[in-house]
Amino acid sequence: MTSDLPSLDTDSCDTAIRASFLHFLSDPDKSGDAHEYLDDGLLILRQGRVQALVEAVDAIDYLPDGTALYDYSGRLVMPGFIDTHTHYPQSGMIASHGLQLLDWLEQYTFPTETRFAEREYADKIAAFFCEQMLRNGTTTSAVFATVHSESVDAIFEQAQQRNMCLIAGKVMMDRNAPENLCDTAESSYRQSSELIQRWHLKGRNLYAVTPRFAPCSSPAQLEVCAQLISEHPDIYLQSHVAENLDEVRWVSELFPDNRSYLDVYDSFDLLGPRAMFAHCIHLDQVDRERMAASGAAMAFCPTSNLFLGSGLFSLDDARAQDIRVGIATDVGAGTSFSLLQTLNEAYKVCQLAGQSLTPLKAFYLATLGAAEALYIDHRLGNFTVGKEADFVVLDLAATELMQCRMEQAQTLEERLFALMMLGDDRSVQATHLMGQRQYSRSTQ
Repeated sequence: MTSDLPSLDTDSCDTAIRASFLHFLSDPDKSGDAHEYLDDGLLILRQGRVQALVEAVDAIDYLPDGTALYDYSGRLVMPGFIDTHTHYPQSGMIASHGLQLLDWLEQYTFPTETRFAEREYADKIAAFFCEQMLRNGTTTSAVFATVHSESVDAIFEQAQQRNMCLIAGKVMMDRNAPENLCDTAESSYRQSSELIQRWHLKGRNLYAVTPRFAPCSSPAQLEVCAQLISEHPDIYLQSHVAENLDEVRWVSELFPDNRSYLDVYDSFDLLGPRAMFAHCIHLDQVDRERMAASGAAMAFCPTSNLFLGSGLFSLDDARAQDIRVGIATDVGAGTSFSLLQTLNEAYKVCQLAGQSLTPLKAFYLATLGAAEALYIDHRLGNFTVGKEADFVVLDLAATELMQCRMEQAQTLEERLFALMMLGDDRSVQATHLMGQRQYSRSTQ
């Protein structure tokens, strides 16, 4: 168990959750004891933080008077899902008919993002995005806004209203984009600095310096990104790398002196802990070794990669170098807010690549693995003592098909595999942030 049973006086407990529990203590690739499962457990909280996870029979009769008890018996509780890469402004353009990356940006993404200069519109989409996160059991995301400061204010305000841990930042883009979406190196530095002061570490918010991708940033702007990180060493960096072969060729033309696409970022000192790069499909061995050495992380975006025809991410190559990896929806090229559906696609990508994704590894990537990739595993990702109690309540028989399949399942791993192949937002009964229920399917 995560803790010995506490004394259970009013100083050690104000909330308890009864359910089946699954969480990870380490990477299933590295340990046969990586996960802990309790069929009938009790999660004991104090002020939104984990105090203990114990067998319910050992503690249920000793809860102090006044303890708020959420009884989810028969349901599976896991740490809240963590989405390591997504674009909230693209929520309204999800499922736009397929083009490949560069044409898709030109035809759909850029026109959509121009609307986020209007604060009222940004607020509307930010609220929708946060509600979709919670509906799908996602409690933390690393989020791109747009070039507009208003778009960053909107998403952080909506997250703060819900007490959500969110990583986000203003897109920086000073070339190769429509004029009304371009900033400059100087204005991006000034606006990002103001946003960092306004939002980083305010409540549960965390700021990420966010150059869209190397083709849209001049060398001067990439220098500014490094300057911001140097001035604020606890902030994040998020960008894209090696998603599409045409994109890779374009980068080689724009930065002819660099060995590779990843080397562009490295040459500006943008690799390191708390740096998250989406896609990472078309990297070579030197790139992967450099990512591992730097502590930078990969966001595995299977749904988006399939939708845009970008290629197949190699989980085995990341494993071989022990690179931090988290799963990601990448809405709106990704076609679902559900990390369950995203794990479904991740399994298929691995199959096509002749690789294996076990259900235990999959749910690790969506919880503790994603927290490790984002360097927030000291706060989130499992139910060890002191962690912030963000969690999702899952109904493994949410549909008739799931119920039929679960009746045949003999092991936990079988049930988890069926959940990730057949589950979606209908499988999410409730989502809690810091112990408090922020979404319930029964009230929708």
